[in-house]
Order: sequence, then structure tokens, then C-alpha cells
Amino acid sequence: MPSRAYLSEEAQQEERDDRDRLRELDGKIQLLRQRRLALVGRVRELSGEQKDLFDARQQPQEKVEALHEEHRELGNAFARARSERDRARVHLDEVLARAREVRSEINPTERVRPDRVRKEIADLELRQQTHALPVDEENVLIARLRERTKFLHEIEARESVLAEHEVKRKEAEAAVQTAREAVRRLSEEMDRLRAARDAKMAEIRSTLVMAGGVVAQIREKAGARREVMKKLDALGRELEGLEVEARKILSASRHRQDEARAAARRYAPRRGAPGPAEGPAHADAKLEELLKRGKITLG
Repeated sequence: MPSRAYLSEEAQQEERDDRDRLRELDGKIQLLRQRRLALVGRVRELSGEQKDLFDARQQPQEKVEALHEEHRELGNAFARARSERDRARVHLDEVLARAREVRSEINPTERVRPDRVRKEIADLELRQQTHALPVDEENVLIARLRERTKFLHEIEARESVLAEHEVKRKEAEAAVQTAREAVRRLSEEMDRLRAARDAKMAEIRSTLVMAGGVVAQIREKAGARREVMKKLDALGRELEGLEVEARKILSASRHRQDEARAAARRYAPRRGAPGPAEGPAHADAKLEELLKRGKITLG
């Protein structure tokens, strides 16, 4: 501080009190600045953690988007498989109806194979030749032989028709079997696609939960950063108040000293006109007397 030679005792006491207060303020200001520096460091730390978490959120977010696309493709494939199965079921109904129609064209009893009838006739003839039968039984046997022989001639005449019908029947049954196999295969494909789609949705949910946890951490860091910023604002206001008080004290000190110097110059002897009683010693004595009276005020 500037020299205090011109200050009164009261002003010097005020200077000492202000100096003590300035030292106290300086200590508080230094402490607050250290605290502010630590809080600024904490804000930067939280901001860095937020950025790291935000970057970490991008990976599950991208994974969710990829999984969602795969889930959509599986859904489309499932829809296509269901449409194909529906068409296959319609086709199965058609071939079943065709097979029933083919089977109904000829009565099953009419599809007897000629070789079976020939064997039956041969058995009847052998029995007639090797057994002595009563007349009634022999007549029945003969009648049966005649009926079977007539039936053999009939089926031999229709053998080509029956053969053609048998081919048609087998083709119709083969078509039914093929249609049933197609329906079964498409049903299994639908089950596989449904399971894969459900698994993909479960994976999406799991990834979203993980991403949600990261978002929760980001919000938590943001909340902690807001609290630190509030403390920084409060600390800044407190620091500003202390600095304003310190500036006021320094301003008051300069004002006191300026007043003291002005008063000293005012009561000092004029240069070039010192009289015997107006020399430097007299001026000093007069200033000393003024200082003893108390604080110097300007008129």
C-alpha cells in the first residue's frame, strides 16, 4: 500500500482493520478458488464419462437396428412360408378330391386280379377231382366254378380298363402324398422361422435393456453434473461477493490516503513565500496538530 504518513491515528486503525480483513478475504478467496477448480475438474470428469457412455450406447443401438432388420426379414419369410402353405393346403384338398373321384370310378370288388380268380378256380377243380362229394355239395361246387369262370372272363375282358384305372389311382395317391409332404415341409419351415423370429425379438429386448441401462447411467451423470454446476454457480456468487468486498476495502483505503495527501498539501506552506514563522518546521507542527484532532476531512 502507499505510505500512510499522512493518516490520522483513527485512519491508521481503519487501515489495520481493513488489512486484516483483506488477509481474511484473500484466504477465503484462495480456498474458494481451489474448491472451484476442483468442481470444474469434476464437471470435466462427468462430461467425459457422459461422452464415453454416449459412445458406448451407439454400439447396442446399431446392434438393435441390425437385429430389427433381421427380425423384419424373418417376418417376411414367415409370411411367405404361410402363404405357400395355404396354397399347398388348397392343392392338397384338390388332389384328395381327385383321388376320391378316381377311387369311386370302379368299385373295389371289381378290381379283383385275374390270377387270384384263376387260382380259386384251380382250387375248386382240384377239390372236385380229388374228393367224393355228395350230390348237393358237388352241385354247389359246380355252380361256383361256373360263376367264377364267368367272372374270370369278365375281368379278363376289362383287364386293360382296370390296369389303366390302377395307374390313375396310383398317380392320384402319389399326388396326395406329394401334396401332404409339401404341407408338412412348409409347416416345419414356418415353425423354424417363428422360433428364429421369437429368438431375434428376445435378443432385441435384451439389447434394448442393456442400452436402457446405459441411458440411465447417462441421465445419472447428467444429474450429478447439474448438481456440481449448481455448486459452481453458488461458489461463483460467493467468490464474487468476497472480491467485491475486497475491492471496496481497497477503494476506501485509497480514498482515505488521497484525502490525507490532499489535506497535507492544503496545509503545507506555499513555495516561495516562507516567513520566519512559516518554515517547514512550522508546517510540520501544524500538520501534526491537525492529525491529533482526528480524521482529516476536506472542506
